[in-house]
Amino acid sequence: MRNLGLALLYTATLALANPALADTAAAQAAVAGDMKKLTFHAEPKAAGTADFMTFEGEPLTLSQWQGKWVLVNFWATWCAPCRKEMPMLAALQTDLGGERFEVLTIATSRNPPPKMKQFFEEIGVDNLPLHRDPKSALAREMGVLGLPVTLILNPDGQEVARLTGDADWASKDARAVLTALIGADD
Repeated sequence: MRNLGLALLYTATLALANPALADTAAAQAAVAGDMKKLTFHAEPKAAGTADFMTFEGEPLTLSQWQGKWVLVNFWATWCAPCRKEMPMLAALQTDLGGERFEVLTIATSRNPPPKMKQFFEEIGVDNLPLHRDPKSALAREMGVLGLPVTLILNPDGQEVARLTGDADWASKDARAVLTALIGADD
């Protein structure tokens, strides 16, 4: 019992010394519902460095989002679970998006821009970016093997968690996990 108490004290001290670890620990403690599919890494992992692009074809890299928490969602126009999930991601961006957090959507593989635009119009999403990874360079580098895949990057641009498959990102469970990470008020 004494060793357990010492281990908890050590973990709490370590977490308080590093706010990013404290945020991750609090988020892990908040996991429930669909968020049980969210896997937190023991240590943050390097994010991919491959270029992707804006809808118009301008080059982008994930490093451009350093300084804030980012939820990166890889999707495709032909992906049925993506169609179900995308409005929930849009609601999440509406609720939590800002200086500390952003939802970043990246269509990977062959997704013709007109189809991407039509996809968003059909599901009523107008507040998420139509970024493209047409050759799947970033997706491959990040180990995305199926769709949808959602990654959470910390402000240092490192991957701290991953969810494979769709989830209800507009749920109270998702909001609890993300607010624990980004420090937003409920």
